[in-house]
Amino acid sequence: MRCAVISLVFGLIFHCVGVADDVAPGKVDEIFAIYSKPGSPGCSLGVIHDGDFIYRKLYGSASLELGVPLSPQSVFYMGSVSKQFTAAAVVLAAEQGYLSLDDDVHKYIPELPDYAHVLTLRQMIHHTGGFRDFFSLIFLSGRDVSDFNSSEQILKLVVRQKGLNNVPGDEWIYSNTNYFLLGIAVQRATKKSLAEFAKQNIFQPLGMSHTLFYDDHTLVMPGRVAAYDPGPHDTFRVDWSTTYDIVGSGGLMSTLDDLLLWDRNFYANRLGKGTLTRELQTPGVLNNGNTISYAMGLDLGNYRGLRIVEHSGALFGYRTVLLRFPEQKFTVICLCNVANAVPENLARRVVDLYLADKLQVGASAVARAGNGNFPDPAEFAGKYLDPRTHLMYSFTASNGNLMAWGGVLRRINANQFYDLGSNVITFEPSQGSMKARLDLKGETYFSGSRIRELRLGEPALAAYAGQFRSTELEATYSLSLVQGALILRNRDNPPQNLTPVAQDEFEAGDFGRLVFKRGSDGRVSGFSIFTQGARGVEFQKID
Repeated sequence: MRCAVISLVFGLIFHCVGVADDVAPGKVDEIFAIYSKPGSPGCSLGVIHDGDFIYRKLYGSASLELGVPLSPQSVFYMGSVSKQFTAAAVVLAAEQGYLSLDDDVHKYIPELPDYAHVLTLRQMIHHTGGFRDFFSLIFLSGRDVSDFNSSEQILKLVVRQKGLNNVPGDEWIYSNTNYFLLGIAVQRATKKSLAEFAKQNIFQPLGMSHTLFYDDHTLVMPGRVAAYDPGPHDTFRVDWSTTYDIVGSGGLMSTLDDLLLWDRNFYANRLGKGTLTRELQTPGVLNNGNTISYAMGLDLGNYRGLRIVEHSGALFGYRTVLLRFPEQKFTVICLCNVANAVPENLARRVVDLYLADKLQVGASAVARAGNGNFPDPAEFAGKYLDPRTHLMYSFTASNGNLMAWGGVLRRINANQFYDLGSNVITFEPSQGSMKARLDLKGETYFSGSRIRELRLGEPALAAYAGQFRSTELEATYSLSLVQGALILRNRDNPPQNLTPVAQDEFEAGDFGRLVFKRGSDGRVSGFSIFTQGARGVEFQKID
């Protein structure tokens, strides 16, 4: 491939014939223009084809305090992009005979409760094990993630959980707890920390000299990038931690240049016995035999007709994504250090430029009433509650679009839309109401009916007031009636209004849904909390 190489202050920009050679660098730069302003954090971008950068550009600052710009050697906290490296460590440990992916996790972490089911490392690696997400549990306990600065604290929290989100192997539910525990299993099986094992078996063999699992917060990390939240009037606030050293679910530190070496390995594997990259990209299978779209720390999907393998990450002010198109040997890496960046969207906009002639026409984001006899999206607006999982989704209509999760849903046909990814939402009339169903590959993730506004008077609301204690969270919630509204208070956090949505069930914002229980006397005796990452966390009334 003939390439023109242009030397820049930081890194190189390559423009190569063969992959959309009509893409001008300025078109890519326009996508990231917001981060090119003086005094702004930003993003590191790497576009890879056939194992080499064809475009590499840095936008914004690594440190606003020190006035240091981003460089290809800037070290980012990778968030959940780390999971594919944890999965690789588990597979390599299995190849070396330290463990088996079909071992019950209790073999390595016997202090976990008995869940009345075998729960294997393989199920955990595919997120079908059922463990409640520890980030959700920390939030529900009223504390902050920065309050948990040791693996021992996280493990104690997980061990206190009496139940699981699902029967192991029955459902896919993303949970950071799975990969946190996998890291512990590697350590106990190999007698080496996850950081040490990954260094010896992944990072050193591939020459990834600026990559590690950050499990010691006293370690000096040269080139580490600070992260920020947007503030008022084009200002920024610090949002990064130097004390958080939990690994497995996250914890990887890496650079743009090192991740190029990792990407190359997916086409010419140099690790283990030769099957690693194939195993990492093998999708999980549910108990019913259905295949899911999650492999081993990697999401398998489709973007405008092309197969993709990707994973994103987010924690504190860091936002990251690795997006690979295997058949085209094309990858976009986008690493950002500001919390309002959406690298998944930025990476896809870059893809739209480079693979324009290979991509199918995207489904229109706007399909107004009357177009193709489609009904007005307002017919589908409302709140929908799943009675099994107690998840609740809200849809709104605006300017002929259906909106959810902060974005426009692309329309497929009269009653179907994509979510913000490639999963399909179907709306259907049912028993005098509207029903919404979200299908993932291999399973129905959500199935709920539209709910009507439910009003309760003060005497009915007063029945739910009181003090409630959870031994699983070591937390006490106070529910009280204030000016005709039921209010939840948890530690020093802002009070949360509770809104009735069904019989003995209330919506509680980020606290999910509270489903109340009654004793034989008909009085409220407790409740269970259901969030997307933690189902059925129990509270008992204590007064």
